[in-house]
Amino acid sequence: MLSSPATRHRENGRFTYGDYLRLQDDRRAELIGGMFYDMSPSPSTEHQRVSMELAARIHGFLSGRDCEVFTAPFDVRLPAADEADEEIVNVVQPDILVVCNPEKLDERGCRGAPDWIIEIISPATASRDYIEKYELYQQAGVREYWLVHPDYRIVNVHLLGPDHRYGPQKSCSEKDTVEPATLPGLMIDLGKVFVRHRATENSHDSAHDSD
Repeated sequence: MLSSPATRHRENGRFTYGDYLRLQDDRRAELIGGMFYDMSPSPSTEHQRVSMELAARIHGFLSGRDCEVFTAPFDVRLPAADEADEEIVNVVQPDILVVCNPEKLDERGCRGAPDWIIEIISPATASRDYIEKYELYQQAGVREYWLVHPDYRIVNVHLLGPDHRYGPQKSCSEKDTVEPATLPGLMIDLGKVFVRHRATENSHDSAHDSD
Protein backbone atom coordinates (compact mmCIF):
# COMPACT_ATOMS: atom_id res chain seq x y z
CA MET A 1 0.00 0.00 0.00
CA LEU A 2 1.28 3.46 -0.83
CA SER A 3 1.73 6.00 1.96
CA SER A 4 -1.34 8.07 2.75
CA PRO A 5 -0.35 11.68 1.89
CA ALA A 6 -1.31 12.05 -1.77
CA THR A 7 1.57 14.29 -2.74
CA ARG A 8 4.36 12.35 -1.07
CA HIS A 9 7.23 11.26 -3.34
CA ARG A 10 8.68 7.81 -3.30
CA GLU A 11 11.89 7.76 -1.28
CA ASN A 12 13.95 6.43 -4.19
CA GLY A 13 12.41 8.53 -6.95
CA ARG A 14 9.09 9.14 -8.67
CA PHE A 15 6.01 6.98 -8.70
CA THR A 16 5.06 5.41 -12.04
CA TYR A 17 2.05 3.91 -13.79
CA GLY A 18 3.21 0.56 -12.43
CA ASP A 19 2.66 1.92 -8.91
CA TYR A 20 -0.63 3.47 -10.02
CA LEU A 21 -1.95 0.06 -11.06
CA ARG A 22 -1.24 -1.23 -7.54
CA LEU A 23 -3.38 1.39 -5.80
CA GLN A 24 -6.21 0.06 -3.70
CA ASP A 25 -9.50 -0.17 -5.60
CA ASP A 26 -11.19 2.41 -3.35
CA ARG A 27 -8.51 5.04 -3.90
CA ARG A 28 -8.86 7.41 -6.86
CA ALA A 29 -5.74 9.40 -7.69
CA GLU A 30 -3.92 11.06 -10.55
CA LEU A 31 -0.19 10.84 -11.19
CA ILE A 32 1.51 14.06 -12.28
CA GLY A 33 5.27 14.27 -12.58
CA GLY A 34 5.65 11.09 -10.55
CA MET A 35 3.61 12.47 -7.65
CA PHE A 36 0.20 11.18 -6.57
CA TYR A 37 -2.71 13.56 -6.08
CA ASP A 38 -5.80 12.12 -4.42
CA MET A 39 -9.07 12.99 -6.15
CA SER A 40 -12.26 14.10 -4.42
CA PRO A 41 -14.46 11.17 -3.33
CA SER A 42 -17.20 12.22 -5.77
CA PRO A 43 -18.06 15.31 -7.82
CA SER A 44 -20.77 17.74 -6.70
CA THR A 45 -24.25 17.52 -8.17
CA GLU A 46 -23.67 20.64 -10.26
CA HIS A 47 -20.34 19.30 -11.50
CA GLN A 48 -22.14 16.19 -12.71
CA ARG A 49 -24.93 18.16 -14.37
CA VAL A 50 -22.54 20.34 -16.35
CA SER A 51 -20.39 17.35 -17.27
CA MET A 52 -23.40 15.43 -18.55
CA GLU A 53 -24.71 18.41 -20.55
CA LEU A 54 -21.36 18.89 -22.30
CA ALA A 55 -20.68 15.20 -22.87
CA ALA A 56 -24.17 14.62 -24.27
CA ARG A 57 -23.78 17.43 -26.81
CA ILE A 58 -20.36 16.18 -27.88
CA HIS A 59 -21.53 12.56 -28.09
CA GLY A 60 -24.52 13.47 -30.24
CA PHE A 61 -22.32 15.45 -32.63
CA LEU A 62 -19.80 12.62 -32.97
CA SER A 63 -22.33 10.01 -34.08
CA GLY A 64 -20.92 8.41 -37.23
CA ARG A 65 -17.58 10.25 -36.94
CA ASP A 66 -14.10 8.95 -36.17
CA CYS A 67 -13.57 10.85 -32.89
CA GLU A 68 -14.81 9.47 -29.56
CA VAL A 69 -15.73 11.17 -26.30
CA PHE A 70 -15.05 9.68 -22.86
CA THR A 71 -15.83 10.79 -19.32
CA ALA A 72 -14.12 10.20 -15.98
CA PRO A 73 -13.09 7.83 -14.62
CA PHE A 74 -11.00 7.09 -17.71
CA ASP A 75 -7.20 6.82 -17.54
CA VAL A 76 -5.05 8.94 -19.83
CA ARG A 77 -1.36 7.97 -19.86
CA LEU A 78 0.92 10.73 -21.06
CA PRO A 79 4.38 9.30 -21.84
CA ALA A 80 7.37 11.60 -22.19
CA ALA A 81 8.68 9.56 -25.12
CA ASP A 82 8.49 5.85 -25.94
CA GLU A 83 8.83 4.48 -22.42
CA ALA A 84 6.88 1.38 -21.41
CA ASP A 85 3.53 1.94 -19.72
CA GLU A 86 4.87 0.89 -16.33
CA GLU A 87 7.47 3.70 -16.47
CA ILE A 88 5.07 6.54 -17.32
CA VAL A 89 4.93 9.21 -14.59
CA ASN A 90 1.82 11.11 -15.78
CA VAL A 91 -1.63 9.51 -15.58
CA VAL A 92 -4.73 11.70 -15.36
CA GLN A 93 -8.50 11.31 -15.39
CA PRO A 94 -9.98 14.35 -17.18
CA ASP A 95 -13.66 15.03 -16.68
CA ILE A 96 -14.27 14.86 -20.46
CA LEU A 97 -11.89 14.06 -23.31
CA VAL A 98 -12.13 13.62 -27.06
CA VAL A 99 -9.77 11.31 -28.96
CA CYS A 100 -9.65 11.37 -32.75
CA ASN A 101 -6.81 8.87 -33.26
CA PRO A 102 -8.09 5.34 -32.51
CA GLU A 103 -4.51 4.06 -32.28
CA LYS A 104 -4.19 5.89 -28.95
CA LEU A 105 -6.99 3.82 -27.40
CA ASP A 106 -6.57 0.45 -25.74
CA GLU A 107 -8.12 -1.56 -22.92
CA ARG A 108 -6.33 0.59 -20.32
CA GLY A 109 -7.71 3.87 -21.68
CA CYS A 110 -5.76 6.36 -23.77
CA ARG A 111 -2.01 6.45 -24.27
CA GLY A 112 -0.94 9.81 -25.66
CA ALA A 113 -2.50 13.26 -25.79
CA PRO A 114 -6.25 13.50 -26.39
CA ASP A 115 -7.26 16.13 -28.93
CA TRP A 116 -9.52 17.96 -26.49
CA ILE A 117 -9.73 17.90 -22.70
CA ILE A 118 -12.38 19.53 -20.52
CA GLU A 119 -11.88 19.94 -16.78
CA ILE A 120 -14.80 21.13 -14.65
CA ILE A 121 -13.46 23.31 -11.86
CA SER A 122 -14.19 22.71 -8.20
CA PRO A 123 -12.54 24.50 -5.25
CA ALA A 124 -10.57 21.36 -4.36
CA THR A 125 -9.01 20.98 -7.83
CA ALA A 126 -8.81 24.53 -9.19
CA SER A 127 -5.10 25.11 -8.59
CA ARG A 128 -4.16 21.71 -10.00
CA ASP A 129 -6.27 22.25 -13.13
CA TYR A 130 -4.84 25.72 -13.69
CA ILE A 131 -1.20 25.00 -12.90
CA GLU A 132 -0.04 21.38 -12.95
CA LYS A 133 -2.50 20.12 -15.55
CA TYR A 134 -2.21 23.22 -17.71
CA GLU A 135 1.56 22.67 -17.98
CA LEU A 136 1.19 18.93 -18.41
CA TYR A 137 -1.42 19.18 -21.17
CA GLN A 138 0.58 21.85 -22.96
CA GLN A 139 3.76 19.78 -22.83
CA ALA A 140 1.93 16.60 -23.90
CA GLY A 141 0.40 18.35 -26.93
CA VAL A 142 -3.29 18.45 -25.99
CA ARG A 143 -4.62 20.66 -28.79
CA GLU A 144 -7.54 22.20 -26.90
CA TYR A 145 -8.07 22.60 -23.15
CA TRP A 146 -11.26 23.94 -21.59
CA LEU A 147 -11.67 24.92 -17.94
CA VAL A 148 -15.35 25.12 -17.03
CA HIS A 149 -16.53 27.08 -13.96
CA PRO A 150 -20.11 26.10 -13.01
CA ASP A 151 -20.30 28.64 -10.17
CA TYR A 152 -19.34 31.58 -12.40
CA ARG A 153 -20.91 30.11 -15.54
CA ILE A 154 -17.82 30.74 -17.66
CA VAL A 155 -15.50 28.64 -19.81
CA ASN A 156 -11.84 29.44 -20.36
CA VAL A 157 -10.51 28.07 -23.65
CA HIS A 158 -6.83 27.38 -24.39
CA LEU A 159 -5.62 26.40 -27.87
CA LEU A 160 -2.18 25.02 -28.70
CA GLY A 161 -0.25 27.27 -31.07
CA PRO A 162 2.41 26.45 -33.68
CA ASP A 163 5.03 27.02 -30.98
CA HIS A 164 3.48 24.12 -29.01
CA ARG A 165 2.33 26.48 -26.28
CA TYR A 166 -1.15 27.62 -25.35
CA GLY A 167 -2.06 31.01 -26.76
CA PRO A 168 -3.99 33.76 -24.99
CA GLN A 169 -6.92 32.52 -22.95
CA LYS A 170 -10.38 33.03 -24.44
CA SER A 171 -13.12 33.48 -21.82
CA CYS A 172 -16.72 32.69 -22.72
CA SER A 173 -19.86 33.31 -20.66
CA GLU A 174 -23.31 31.72 -20.54
CA LYS A 175 -24.37 34.23 -23.20
CA ASP A 176 -21.95 32.72 -25.73
CA THR A 177 -22.16 29.87 -28.20
CA VAL A 178 -18.74 28.27 -28.65
CA GLU A 179 -17.40 26.21 -31.53
CA PRO A 180 -14.46 24.04 -30.39
CA ALA A 181 -11.48 24.12 -32.73
CA THR A 182 -11.18 20.34 -32.38
CA LEU A 183 -14.68 19.71 -33.75
CA PRO A 184 -15.65 22.37 -36.31
CA GLY A 185 -19.40 22.55 -36.72
CA LEU A 186 -20.21 21.64 -33.12
CA MET A 187 -21.94 24.68 -31.63
CA ILE A 188 -22.20 24.60 -27.84
CA ASP A 189 -24.71 27.04 -26.35
CA LEU A 190 -23.27 27.67 -22.88
CA GLY A 191 -26.58 29.10 -21.72
CA LYS A 192 -28.08 25.63 -22.13
CA VAL A 193 -25.08 23.99 -20.46
CA PHE A 194 -25.50 26.16 -17.35
CA VAL A 195 -29.30 26.48 -17.43
CA ARG A 196 -29.95 24.05 -14.57
CA HIS A 197 -27.44 25.82 -12.37
CA ARG A 198 -29.15 29.15 -13.01
CA ALA A 199 -32.58 27.66 -12.28
CA THR A 200 -31.29 26.16 -9.02
CA GLU A 201 -29.88 29.52 -7.95
CA ASN A 202 -33.18 31.24 -8.74
CA SER A 203 -35.15 28.72 -6.70
CA HIS A 204 -32.81 29.23 -3.75
CA ASP A 205 -33.20 33.01 -4.03
CA SER A 206 -37.00 32.67 -4.06
CA ALA A 207 -36.89 30.46 -0.99
CA HIS A 208 -34.81 33.02 0.88
CA ASP A 209 -37.14 35.85 -0.18
CA SER A 210 -40.11 34.00 1.26
CA ASP A 211 -38.43 33.52 4.66
